[in-house]
Amino acid sequence: MVLATGLAFFIPILKRFWIIISCQYENRFDSLLKRFFYTFFKVILQLCTLKNERKFTGLAHVLIFYGALAFDTMTLNHVIEGYVGGFYLFGSSKFGLIFSASVDLFAITVLVGILFFAFKRFVLRPRAYNTSAVDSALIYLFIFLATVTYLYYEAMVVANHPGEARWAWLSKFLAAKLGLWSLSASALSTNLKISYWLHTLAVFSFIVYVPHSKYFHLFAGPVNLFFRKSQPSGFIKPINLETAENFGAEKATDFTWKDALDSFACVECGRCQDVCPAFISGKALSPKMIIYHLEKHLLSSYPAIWRKKAEELPPLVPEIFKEEEIWACTTCGACLHVCPFEIEHPAKLIEMRQNLVLRGLFHNIETQSNPWGLPAASKIDWAKDLKIKTIAEAPEAEYLLWIGCFGSYEEQGRKIARAMVKVLEAAGVDFAILGNEEKCCGDSVRRLGNEYLFQNLAGENLKTLSKYRVKKIITFCPHGYNTLKNEYPSLIDLLGIFSEEEKKVLMSIKIISHLEFLAALLSENKLSIKTVGKNKGYTYHDACYYGRHNGLFSEPRQVLSKTLGGRLKELKNSREHSFCCGAGGGLMWLEEKPGQHVNHLRVEEIIKSQSELIATACPFCLTMIQDGLRDKGVENIQVLDVAQILAEALSSGSE
Repeated sequence: MVLATGLAFFIPILKRFWIIISCQYENRFDSLLKRFFYTFFKVILQLCTLKNERKFTGLAHVLIFYGALAFDTMTLNHVIEGYVGGFYLFGSSKFGLIFSASVDLFAITVLVGILFFAFKRFVLRPRAYNTSAVDSALIYLFIFLATVTYLYYEAMVVANHPGEARWAWLSKFLAAKLGLWSLSASALSTNLKISYWLHTLAVFSFIVYVPHSKYFHLFAGPVNLFFRKSQPSGFIKPINLETAENFGAEKATDFTWKDALDSFACVECGRCQDVCPAFISGKALSPKMIIYHLEKHLLSSYPAIWRKKAEELPPLVPEIFKEEEIWACTTCGACLHVCPFEIEHPAKLIEMRQNLVLRGLFHNIETQSNPWGLPAASKIDWAKDLKIKTIAEAPEAEYLLWIGCFGSYEEQGRKIARAMVKVLEAAGVDFAILGNEEKCCGDSVRRLGNEYLFQNLAGENLKTLSKYRVKKIITFCPHGYNTLKNEYPSLIDLLGIFSEEEKKVLMSIKIISHLEFLAALLSENKLSIKTVGKNKGYTYHDACYYGRHNGLFSEPRQVLSKTLGGRLKELKNSREHSFCCGAGGGLMWLEEKPGQHVNHLRVEEIIKSQSELIATACPFCLTMIQDGLRDKGVENIQVLDVAQILAEALSSGSE
C-alpha cells in the first residue's frame, strides 16, 4: 500500500517536473543560502499567508499548517506502527507526552480551520474563489476524515492500553464518551484495526490526490519561494536579440521553467485578482486566471511536450489568452506583492506582449526618441530661461539630472523639472543635464513588449553616459529610476558594444531617486524652508515604481512632514497596498477600454479622504490623477509633485 501510494504520488509530480525542465532556462541559482533561509522562515512562520488583509483566512491557514505538521509526524508513526506493534516515535519521553497532548489540540485547530474555509467558500462564496470548487470540497473532506479518524484511532489506542503514559487528553475524553472501555477485549482489538485502516486510508487518499489538485502548492509553493526573483520586482529580464530563437512567448514552452513552476505553485486564492486595478475596473484581465489557464494548458499539452513537439502547441494568443487580457496589465506589481508564493504574473504578460509587438516598431519613439513624436530639438525648451549647463558644457558636474520624456515635453512634467532645478540650485548642488543627447529611457516600450527598440534606446543612452563618465544620476520619474537602476545594468554585457573601461564607468554609476535626494538635503539641513499649506489637509499617492517595486515609502513622507507640517491623511490603499493610477505598463499611451478608468477608481478614493492637496512623486501619476479629478468635475483639490511642494517651501512664508 505504501509503494502504491508512493507511485501514485510521484508519477504526476514527475510529469510536472518534465514540463518545467522542457521550458526555457533561466538562472535562479544565485545566493542559495540566502534563498534557503528566506524560504524557511517565510514558510515556517507562515509569513506568506499573514502578510496581507485576509487576516482570518491567514489565521485559519496557520491553524491547518501547524496541525498538518503534527499530523504528518503522527502519520509516519502510524505507518511504522503497522509494521512494529506499539511503536511510538518519542517513546515515553516527556517530549513525547507533550507532543501527544499538542496533537490533540491541533486536531481541534485543524477542524476549526477547515470549517472556516468550507463556510467561506460554499456559503459566503467570494468572487475570488471562482475556480476548483469540487477540488476544494474533496480536500476539505480528506482533511476532515483524516482528523476524525485519527481521533477515533487514538481513542481506541487509549481504550486498548489504559495504563499507557500518554497525555492524549482529547483521545481519553472521546474514549470515555464513546464508552470504549466497556467493550470486550476482542471488540476493542477489532475496532483498533478498523480505526487504523480507516485513518491510513484517509491519509493515503489525501496524499494520492494532492498532486492532481491545486493543493500541490504544499510542495510547489515553498520551492517557488526559493526561486523567487532576486532583483527588484520591477525588473524585466532582457532578451539576447542576437541569439534568441523566439522573441517573447508565442507557445507554452517559450516561457521559462520558473514561469511553469509559478503555475503549479498557484493556490487559486484570488488575492492577486482582488488587488488588480485592471480586474477591479472591469477589464478582461484576471491575474489569477492567467496563471490558472497557463497551468491547465501546460498539463493538457504534456503529450506534445513529452515528445518535444513544440510545433504542435497552439499559439498562446489568441488560443489560450485573449489580446484584451494581455494589454490590460499596468505592471503595478500589486498581484506579485500579495501572492503568498510571489508568483510573477506581469512577467508572463510582458513575454506574450514581446512576441506580439516585435512584429512592428513604435514610430514616434524610434524616430524622435519620445512618445509624442515631437521634434528632438525642442527637448530643452523647458529650460530656455534657466541657466542650466549641459553635461557637454560641464563634464565634471557631480550629478546628472535625468529629465525624461515627461520632463522634457509634457506641461506638468516640465513644471516638476523646473522645481527640481530650483531646489538643486538652492542647495548648491553641482549638476548638469544631457539636453538633446538624452533619449527616452525605454520603460514604456519595453513594457509594451518592444524589446528591440528598448535595447536600442538603452544602448544609445549608455554610450552617452559612458562618454561623459557620469558618476551619479538623479531622476524624478519612478519609471526612469527603475529602468536606469535595475534594468540598464543587465544590458551592459549583453549588448556587446562597450569596452572594459566603459563597462567599469557604467557599472559604477549611482542612480538616485529625487525622493531620496530631497529627503537627504533636508536631513542634512542644506535647504532653508518654511512650512507651506499648514492648514491644508493633504495625502500622498504612492507610485508603484517607487513604492512597491523599489521600496521607497518613508522618503516622500519625510519631505512632506517638513514642508507641509500637520498630519498626512493616509489613503486606504497606501504604501505597499497603493492602488495604481493606471498609466504603468505603457498603458499611458493606449486607449483604456472596456470598464471603468483605473484613474477614476483611484481619484474616488482620494476624494473620500477629503484632502485639499494630493502629493505625488511621478509625472505619470500626477497627470492621471489630474485627469481623473477633471473628469469627475472636482476643481478644489490641488495635485503637486513632492519636488514642487519643496520648491514652494523655499520662498514661501507660513500660511
